[in-house]
Amino acid sequence: MDFQLTDEQREMVATVRKLRQKVLAPNAIKWLNGDFPYTSMRGLADIGVLGMAVPQEYGGMDASVLDTVLVLEEIGKACYATALAALGEIGVQARILSNYAPEHLKRKFLPKVADGTGILAICLTEPDAGTDVASYKTNSQVVGDRVIVKGAKTLISRADIADVLIVFTRVNSIPGAAGIGCVLVEKGTPGLTAKPSYHTMGGEYLCDVVFDSCEVPLDNLILHENSMKTLLNAFNTQRCLNAAVCLGLAEGALEEAIRYMRDRKAFGQAIGDFQGMRWKAADMYIEIEAARGLLYRAAVSGGKFPERKLAAMAKIYCNEMAIRVTSEAVQVHGGYGYTDEFAVSRLFRGARFGSLGGGTTETLRNFVGQHLVKQMDLTTGISGLNAL
Repeated sequence: MDFQLTDEQREMVATVRKLRQKVLAPNAIKWLNGDFPYTSMRGLADIGVLGMAVPQEYGGMDASVLDTVLVLEEIGKACYATALAALGEIGVQARILSNYAPEHLKRKFLPKVADGTGILAICLTEPDAGTDVASYKTNSQVVGDRVIVKGAKTLISRADIADVLIVFTRVNSIPGAAGIGCVLVEKGTPGLTAKPSYHTMGGEYLCDVVFDSCEVPLDNLILHENSMKTLLNAFNTQRCLNAAVCLGLAEGALEEAIRYMRDRKAFGQAIGDFQGMRWKAADMYIEIEAARGLLYRAAVSGGKFPERKLAAMAKIYCNEMAIRVTSEAVQVHGGYGYTDEFAVSRLFRGARFGSLGGGTTETLRNFVGQHLVKQMDLTTGISGLNAL
């Protein structure tokens, strides 16, 4: 399979790289206190990045999953906080709106996403249920032409500043997976509260969100019951984009390690002249390239929503690879790698997010293993599984 980038993709990445070097990297340390990276996001909006998941008729680019992967990979090299903020605008949130919201809501929200004046938040995790979506308790009850939303979500990014919350919810109290749908709750809706409650290793704050009989129009229930499969398909895209951030974090850490190996002297020579250091660099690079191939393949596997198995495998490998590579880069830096002032420490902490959000590695491993045990044709073996 040919993953040669087009001239347009190379130009797009080069544009983001210039912004990364000029704006994102110098400002990265500022966002450790939990502030939203407005300066960086303004820069991304100005070059069109925030409209990547928005159709062209609403002011966006309608970019492919691979294009979005390439951009998040580049952002991730410099700043975890900005990469996560960008993921919130060009990830599954905007794609759900673009594909499933009624026309008048698309026109209301999507142009603001594209120009950087609107912020989205997706509400998934609940106090008693994370990956187990079928056990969600938050409920949207249809009453005439209105919907009453009751429940609570936790560990939600940007909920306190978002213009609209995209809420995975039970519909009409229907139990199990059959009852899962999706509702939009706008900022300022009576009964909605979002409180920053948790400061993460990566720097950003996560919120507790309460829906205390929030009343919204029926049109805001953009996916009714029996929509769990639709929502999970959309999340295959998010898994690739999560992996893209992790790939970028690892690449940034390797670049910082190489720079340090060239500059740092020990025993009269650059530490990069020692075999042990060169082997570390080689191992980090091999892991990154293996992850890149798996991720790019997953990204092109299914149009707007990648194939589930490949997306899961890409996420697992990129998540765990990023932890290993960024940790090794910290080790290369010695004591300096343990400080906020050196980028590798921030990249290392950011890398820890990947395996926790968008489906834990344990859940995804179980899915991949189940697929193998139940569906592998032993006549064709792995070759049959990998056919695209």
